Amino acid sequence: MDISNVKIRILNNEDSNLKAVASVVFDDVFCVHDIKIVKGDHGCFISMPSKKDKAGNLRDVAHPTAQDFRQKLQDTIIKEYQNNLARLSEDIK
Repeated sequence: MDISNVKIRILNNEDSNLKAVASVVFDDVFCVHDIKIVKGDHGCFISMPSKKDKAGNLRDVAHPTAQDFRQKLQDTIIKEYQNNLARLSEDIK
């Protein structure tokens, strides 16, 4: 499965660990919205879209089933996030 397109929406809340939200298109035919980019103790990571079940627990709505594809997805999203931050920084100058 190929990652066809990644769109990042940067959030401007410096007090939150939630830094951005991504939408990703796969094979030009399937899109997943609301993939969160979160700043953790060891750098940024992604959190898949989720919803609360009846017991109040969060459950992923969509997620990779293979670790190597999850890593590829995370690397691609984080790279695009960093590229967007660099563009914003250049625009400010």
